[in-house]
Amino acid sequence: MKILAVDLGMVRTGLAISDVTEFLASPIGTVTERHLDRLVERVTAVAAEQHAEMIVVGHPKNMDGTRGESALRAEDFAEQLRAACHLPVTLWDERMTTVTAHSYLNEADVRGKKRKAVVDTVAATVILQDYLEYRRLHKA
Repeated sequence: MKILAVDLGMVRTGLAISDVTEFLASPIGTVTERHLDRLVERVTAVAAEQHAEMIVVGHPKNMDGTRGESALRAEDFAEQLRAACHLPVTLWDERMTTVTAHSYLNEADVRGKKRKAVVDTVAATVILQDYLEYRRLHKA
C-alpha cells in the first residue's frame, strides 16, 4: 500500500510517499500554505494523485511527551484530512525528526536557501521511513 507522509509546518509542509511494498520513503516536495483548510484540500489532492491509501501526519509532541500548540494543530489537521479524503490518517510521533533531517542535510553539505527549501520534505521522509520500519517490525 502507498502511504503519504505529512510534516505539517506553519508555512511550508513537507510531503513524502512510500512505494507499494512499504519499503522505501521518497520525498515528493513541499506545499506552501498558511491556511489549514486550503492545506487540507491540497494534501487531499496530492494523496489522490499519488494513489495513497493511507496518510501519516507528524505529531510534534514536546520532548516530555506533552502536547503543545503544534501538536494540537497537527491533531486538528489530521481530523480535517480524515474527513476530507476518507482515508485512514495516523498521527506519528515526530520528536527529533527535524534534528535528523538537519543531520542528513549536513552530511550532504546542503546549506542556505537550498536547505530551507528541502528540510520539510526531508523531515516528511524521515517520519515516513520511521513509520514504515515500525510497520515492518510489528506485522502480525
